[in-house]
Formats: sequence, C-alpha cells, structure tokens
Amino acid sequence: MKFIKYVGAGLVCLLALTSCEQDFLERSPEVNISDGEFWKTKNDLKLYANNFYNNFLPSYQGFMTQGIYGLDADEGTDNMVHLNFNGQILNGERIVPSSGGGWSISEWGRIRNVNYFLQNYTKSTENFEVIKEHVGEAHYFRALLYFDLMKKFGDLPWIDKALTPSDIEFLKAPRVSRSIIADNILADLDKAVLYLPTKSGASSNRVYREVAMALQARIALYEGTWEKYHAGTAFGVTGSNGDKYLTKAATVSKAIMDSGYFDLDNKTTGNNRGYWSLFNQSNYDSSKEVMFWRRYDVASNFTTRWAQYSALGTGKGLTKSLVDDYLCTDGKPISASSLYQGDATLIDIVKNRDPRLNQSIYVNDNLHPRTNNKPGGAPNDEFTNPIVDQATEDNCSTGFMRYKGTDPNYVKQFNGMGDQGLIFFRYAEVLLIHAEAKAELGTITQGDLDLTINKLRARVQMPNLIIGSIVTDPNWAFPALSPLINEIRRERRIELAVEGFRHDDIWRWAAADELIIGKKPLGAKKAQWTGVTNIDIYKTNADGYVEPYKNVAAMATGYKFRADRDYLLPIPLNQITLAGYTQNPNW
Repeated sequence: MKFIKYVGAGLVCLLALTSCEQDFLERSPEVNISDGEFWKTKNDLKLYANNFYNNFLPSYQGFMTQGIYGLDADEGTDNMVHLNFNGQILNGERIVPSSGGGWSISEWGRIRNVNYFLQNYTKSTENFEVIKEHVGEAHYFRALLYFDLMKKFGDLPWIDKALTPSDIEFLKAPRVSRSIIADNILADLDKAVLYLPTKSGASSNRVYREVAMALQARIALYEGTWEKYHAGTAFGVTGSNGDKYLTKAATVSKAIMDSGYFDLDNKTTGNNRGYWSLFNQSNYDSSKEVMFWRRYDVASNFTTRWAQYSALGTGKGLTKSLVDDYLCTDGKPISASSLYQGDATLIDIVKNRDPRLNQSIYVNDNLHPRTNNKPGGAPNDEFTNPIVDQATEDNCSTGFMRYKGTDPNYVKQFNGMGDQGLIFFRYAEVLLIHAEAKAELGTITQGDLDLTINKLRARVQMPNLIIGSIVTDPNWAFPALSPLINEIRRERRIELAVEGFRHDDIWRWAAADELIIGKKPLGAKKAQWTGVTNIDIYKTNADGYVEPYKNVAAMATGYKFRADRDYLLPIPLNQITLAGYTQNPNW
C-alpha cells in the first residue's frame, strides 16, 4: 500500500497565531519545525492541530466555484445540473483508474498526518487535562477523513498509526468491513466528544463537543440508512439492518437538542426573507443555528469569488424535480392543492408555495436583484431571465437559477472580495437527523415531529406535519415507504436544498432506482422568455420544459446509472496489484 508516503523527520505545522482566535480559519502559513524540539507544550499541540483546519476543511476559493451551493450539481444529484453534460457519475461512465481515483497518497497522507499527532502527543510535558482538547481535535479530524473514504469505497484498511517505509506488512493491511470502519469512526468521535470543550468553553472557529456530536449523528444516520436500504445487495453488511447506527443518530442528535445552545435563526414574518439571508452572512459568531463555519476576511485577502458569480448561472440550475417538491402554503403537495397556480412562469410557480422556494430561486418580480448597492445610488440590476450572455458558464442550465446562498452586493461581486461565511454544520440538520432516525426506527411520535420538522416549518410559516393527517401525494418518490418517511425526506430535501447533502442522501437510501435511472432532468417552461436574446441555447421536451441534455446522445433514454456498481468507486488498479484487494462490486 505504497499510497502512504513517509513524510520524513521534519514536522510540518502552522505558525503561531498572531491575532485573536476568531481569525484562525483565515490563516494558512506553514513552517518546518524539528521533531525533536516539538511535542512539549499545549501550544506545540495546538500548532500541529491548526494544520488540520487549514488542510482538511474546504475553502472553495477557486474560479467558478459557488461554495457548497454548487455541490448538488458537481457531485451528481436530481436537485441541480450543469449545462455541460458530464455523465460520469449519474450516467455510469466512470472507469477503473490505474491510480489515484480518490485513493491516493494525498488522501491517505492526511490520515497519516493525524496519526502522527496521536502517536506523539503523549510526549507532552503538560497534564492531559491541559492538552486533551487538541487530542479531541485529532480524533475528530481522523473521523472526518475516514468518513469521506468510507463513502467513496466502502470497505477500507483501518490504519491507526503513522506508517513508515519499514512497515511493509502493515502497508498491505487488508480491507475490513465498512461496519468495522464505521464503528472505529464513531469510537474516534466518542473520544472527541469526551475531550473537547462544550460550546460555551470553546475558542472561536475551532471544533467543540457539540460539533463532534453533530458529525457523529450525521455519520450514524448515513451508515444506518446505508445498511438498511442496501441490505441483501453487494453493498450491504451481512446480518445488519442498521438499527444500532440509527439509534446512535437519534440519541446523539437529541443530546444536542437538549444542550440548550442552539435554535433556528431568522424566522420569517410577512415578506421577511429570513431563510435567504441566513446563507449570505459574513459573520456567524452570534448565530444560534450555525454551529461551525469558516470565516473569510477582506482585510487579509482571504476571500472567495462566490459573490462574483451570484449574478450568473455558472452553467448550473435547479431542476423541476426539486422545485415541484415544495409544498403549497396549505401544507399540501402541488398534486393535491387548489392553491397551486401552475408553472407557466416563475411568478406562478412560487405563488402560494413554501416561502423557501421563493428564497431559493431567482424570480422576475423585482425582489430578486442580481446586483445591488451599486455606486452612486444606481438602480439594482434586477433578475429578468436566466440568460446573461452566450458564454455557457454564465448561463443557468434550467431556467431555475439559484438565489439561495447568493450575495448581490456590487463591491463583493466586481472586486472578487466575497466574504460570506462557509457553513459546515447548522442546527437544522440536527433536527432533520433526529426526525429521520426516529422514523426509520419506527419510534417517532408527534412530539418528535413538533421538536424537529415542525420547528423548521414554523420558521417559514408553513403548516405542521401531523402524523394522522398526511395528504397522499401520487408523486411521492418512494411509494413503497410510509407517507411519514416520504414527507420527512421531502422536508430534508427542501430545507437543505443546494447545500451539498443530496448526493449522499441518494446513495445512502439506495435511491438511484427511484430518482436517477432512466430520468432526464428538466427545468422551467421556456415559453415564458420568448424573444429573449440567445434563448435558443435552451432545448425543450415535447411539453415545453427546458431539457438541458436533449441533444446528448448518451441521454436518449435517461441516466444509465448502474445500481449494481455505481454506489461505490472502483479501487485503482495499482492498489489491487500491490495489496491484492478484491475490486468493488461489478467494476
């Protein structure tokens, strides 16, 4: 397993912070320090742990990135698609790589980096109580890294020490069941929860106990539903129905709810756009909902270009499938509500619908500016249609252009000085985890819904979900499952739309059969923009809906995702040769 490269005697860590802790995630300088001089003090361990934050957490600072708000298109989902067809993920077009492919020196080197810390922190001259929070950070980040690899490859070698070239046999460690990997990940997080301070005692922009619990709940829900819905397939775990993980998810999420630290922000009243404004703030220090986030700072030139692309489609767009899932304001689906005004125009679509829809897509109602706060008091550039110019990266792919997560501020757009915070965890996800885990276990009550789903609905003045009064939706994506699970999954899709959760949800639910295979993504009605320059870039189906991939031969019959293969990535050939691994199913 030569994918792990020995780093050598030099120790890489970060320079000491020269300003207050709240600036921590804005910094990334590195320096080499001799290993023999290190590991003595709490500050030594803190310095080493700093590199976990800088190197293992994303920052999305490149060109054309939209932060987390483009991941639903980039990762392959039914929520969002790109104008330029890339069928590798959803159309079954990936191939077995000779090397790399997510299983590389850099990926496993990150785990070695954490293991090196865990192998050496005991050299400290400080009492464990003084240094334990940084030990907790190491366990947190190893769990985070292993979770990413488990999602990609399933069974993995469990490596819990920093390898060197002399560890020949250990370098060929066998892959063990994903359930063992999941257990080890959750055990790491048990230690993180034990060692990290609570939110009230934590430093700004560092992980703390409840963040570790949120990650633990997220992973437990993922593995519990994976093992439940992949049971009996090549991807399942023999003898497991996932209940132990679902129980863990329910227990840990409830403990977070009971901690008293968190609540939902920005409750909507009247025309207030509280839900939209939650996602374009520069500072979440006072937020009760955003549990962990990355700060950007214009003064230190640590910024993003997300705002620069707020007025553009960047070739991406929300799908009709997602838009159709939003309920009407009477709490009924569009298939059953007299309030539904049809979909001839964007204005019709959002009328009498869950306010989160109006706050997630651009609408040509003079209330969704592409650019505001222009110099000299110039009028806003209002959204009129999803076309900007002929450059496909500037256009929206479906006509449903993303509004959630945008920042229309002129200065931030045109100077490339975006500073809206990058959200890693928010309390809304914890509520959704609790509701789903309890529903999957068959133990959910109306009281549970009132503490979770109905809090999310109340924020936007939507009716409660009542167990005995669920209106049948003939368009439920999962007719074989209970109405309640269908509605909880709908709520998760709506609340977390375009935040990068949907790919993992489809994969853990084994839902490609229902949501992907044979489907052709659609957008809005093209006729509403008749006469708009360059509107002919949009092709439509027989009913007049934008069909981004109509002229793509590979999509003639819809996505060709292989449910017997494509839920996991293939192991690269060089690794199979070196370690003798069995390839993932049907690759």
